[in-house]
Amino acid sequence: MAVYIRLSREDSRSCDESESVTNQRSLLEKHIAQFNDGDDYIIIKEYVDDGISGTTDDERDSFQAMLTDIKNGRINCVIVKDLARSFRNYSDQGYYLDDWFPRHNVRFISLFHQSLDSYKEPRTMRNIAVPIQGVMNENHCAETSDKIREVFNDKRAKGEHIGSFALYGYLKDPQNHNALIVDKEAAAVVRNIYTLFLEGKSKNSIVRTLNEQGVLCPSIYKREVLKLNYTNPKLDPAKKPLWTATTLTTILKNRIYCGDMVQGRYRIKSYKIHVQERVPEEEWYIVQNTHEPIIDRTVFEKVQTLLKKNTRTGPQQNMLYLFSGFLRCADCNKAMGRTKAGEYVYYHCRTYKHHSKEVCTKHSVKHDLLEKAVLYAVQQQIYLGVHHSKTMEQVDKAPSMKNQSIILTHVIDKKKKELTKIARYKQAVWQDWKDNEISRAEYCHMSEDYNRQAENLKQAIKTLERERAEQEKAIDNIGRENPLLAAFRQHENITNLTREIVIELIDTIKVYEKGNISVRFKFQLPTFQLPQNFRTPKTSNFHLGAS
Repeated sequence: MAVYIRLSREDSRSCDESESVTNQRSLLEKHIAQFNDGDDYIIIKEYVDDGISGTTDDERDSFQAMLTDIKNGRINCVIVKDLARSFRNYSDQGYYLDDWFPRHNVRFISLFHQSLDSYKEPRTMRNIAVPIQGVMNENHCAETSDKIREVFNDKRAKGEHIGSFALYGYLKDPQNHNALIVDKEAAAVVRNIYTLFLEGKSKNSIVRTLNEQGVLCPSIYKREVLKLNYTNPKLDPAKKPLWTATTLTTILKNRIYCGDMVQGRYRIKSYKIHVQERVPEEEWYIVQNTHEPIIDRTVFEKVQTLLKKNTRTGPQQNMLYLFSGFLRCADCNKAMGRTKAGEYVYYHCRTYKHHSKEVCTKHSVKHDLLEKAVLYAVQQQIYLGVHHSKTMEQVDKAPSMKNQSIILTHVIDKKKKELTKIARYKQAVWQDWKDNEISRAEYCHMSEDYNRQAENLKQAIKTLERERAEQEKAIDNIGRENPLLAAFRQHENITNLTREIVIELIDTIKVYEKGNISVRFKFQLPTFQLPQNFRTPKTSNFHLGAS
């Protein structure tokens, strides 16, 4: 016979000793010793699933081993403490009790809640209480799952880390396991990855560098350096894991490195189906500034912008080309291809070259001419930006805007006084009706008119207050250093174009037919009320001539 014992995760968290493996074993052995029917009861093996959920059979290795031994004819009797130890899924309980065990001539014994013995008391197996007990066990499991999920969601909403392991680059705080602290050694690797990526190195090149330098990948680092009992089910345990482009992309996209707690990106489908499914981003639990950041937020945003670009490296190349991911055909909006002919490099429309010459035209442009034009566009934008900031410094807190805000305040006060008057008029009309000085019809007509006026005034006040708030916000922003202006000042005297500058300032470069290009910048400077309608263009257009 087989003794089956299971301790679930919730049992292990509780203080109920009656459910422990030791106590289950003691109860079963005591009951077996009391058998006095002349038969021999030999325990072939004890099968124990310790800390395993009962909602699925696949996760219970010992349960599966017991079924295999039954198929092989080693076991003809199974004894458990109660039905919940073997089945918490109502449908599985019915399948095994009514079909599988009888088909394999196995006697099933359960001691408590519903006392069962399929050999000595076969009628008990048909008792209506048996399926009811199965439903109750399954319902208990569902309720327990809901409660645990509620507790976890509450922790996520508070920004508390609930994962078993900290993200690579962080450690669990020894004083508070729901908080993260920086792991200096791993954090240095993370910073280096971001730096290399922004310098223009491809992901594959960074992966090769890390592996050649012997930097341990996250899973090995957690096991060998941090001594954690960590396993990645997606990796082959027979092979030593290395850095991969997928691992690198995960690190480059993870907002936790900015100091924000991001959780709930995956969830178990249900308490019975232990399969993870992706959660829409709008349903994630995101709490800002919960721990020390490893990556500056502006650096992180630059990387996210770059990751969205269609970037490739040439054969045997480690660095990305200067314009990789930024060039688009102005007509079909597809990424431009790169071709080298002798000493010259050209860009051309991919649709034209690889798909159909009927759909688009060549849109060819030489690299050296393109680089000069883009550099000129950047220089002009920087010049205008720096001049813009100097002009702003001379505006002396924009007195005209201050005056406009004062006027808005005066108008708002006037509207509010009119609203107060209407309230008094409504009260007077009501009193006239009560004193029988006007008819009910007259009262209703006048009241509706006053209500309409009051509603119009309320809407006007709301609009004016919104305008005033916008004006005050603009006044507060004057004189502050705009992040874009800071970037312009940093590159004020550039004489050559680098990929770092392209990433920081440019959104898209469109190439037109006959040598025309347009450079779209990431930002347009704030315009306020400046002299002579001063503003910086967001797009610069150039004609390069025939290519």
